[in-house]
Amino acid sequence: MVIFATAANRRARTLLAYLSVAILLWVLFPAHVAAAVVQGAESVESAMTWWKAVILGAVEGLTEYVPVSSTGHLLIVSRLLGLSDNAADQAAANTYAIAIQFGAIVAVAGLFWKRFRDMVLGLFGRSESGRHLLIITMIAFVPAAVVGLLFDDAIEDALFGPGPIIGAWIVGGLLILGLERAGKIPHGKRPDGTDPVLAITYKQALVTGLAQVAALWPGTSRSLATILGALLVGVGMAAAVEFSFILGFVTLTAATVYSLLKDGGDLFDQFGYLNPLIGLLSAFFFAVIAIKWMILYLENNSLAIFGWYRLVIAALALGLLALGWI
Repeated sequence: MVIFATAANRRARTLLAYLSVAILLWVLFPAHVAAAVVQGAESVESAMTWWKAVILGAVEGLTEYVPVSSTGHLLIVSRLLGLSDNAADQAAANTYAIAIQFGAIVAVAGLFWKRFRDMVLGLFGRSESGRHLLIITMIAFVPAAVVGLLFDDAIEDALFGPGPIIGAWIVGGLLILGLERAGKIPHGKRPDGTDPVLAITYKQALVTGLAQVAALWPGTSRSLATILGALLVGVGMAAAVEFSFILGFVTLTAATVYSLLKDGGDLFDQFGYLNPLIGLLSAFFFAVIAIKWMILYLENNSLAIFGWYRLVIAALALGLLALGWI
């Protein structure tokens, strides 16, 4: 009975994996068709509507913490929806994408609230484990924060477009598959009775943070960079994924606050207040689903599915680019 149950669980997880990929593809490509259908009903094609806000929130939530690049998906989808037809629209759409990240941020805060509670206690000297987690998180946060502040505009001007994003998808996909084939990515469940996140050293945290710098190239994926960076310096899969979520909370919070302070006025002038709120709530809902699924899936499966997905989505995006749809 145990053997049959295990096999059934494996089949269920495999089915869930393929279903997840199908959902991501379904969200991405019918967006162009849907936009064309309702175009005549809208006075301005680039106007944000509630259903576009829901789609963008779903894309953000499903892809933010999965190693497939939320930035890449959001840029492609926003173009399919007619939200990036000129430089001004693109700037507002970029700010919108960062603003709705707050939904994904809240999802992590809710799912890992005990970790963040311990970090706050550690800040005031009331939890040694929380203090250690806070320190390694800050060590990992600093490199990308410094590089991002110094080169934000240059990176956006040079790399924020379909071509560089497609290139990053391909590079990331080949990297995952190459490391999997070489046996460099460990698998397996969290050891019973241990807390491997708290075993992460300062050196491992620094390497993870340096790896996160690569995610400033849109399409690379912050979660991919941090998970692989942690894995390659000896952190186990379960700890690497959870630490990536925690680090993502800090990084995305900082990026969201910075972007809203810098361009928040343009965001609300372009899209109002209701639609960003709808996008935020949609991002929260789908981020909870994606995070729980990813934790469950990676307990007994490799990262290979994400490598193949990145190659498939890159090929499809190249087709859209050739058709002039993005």
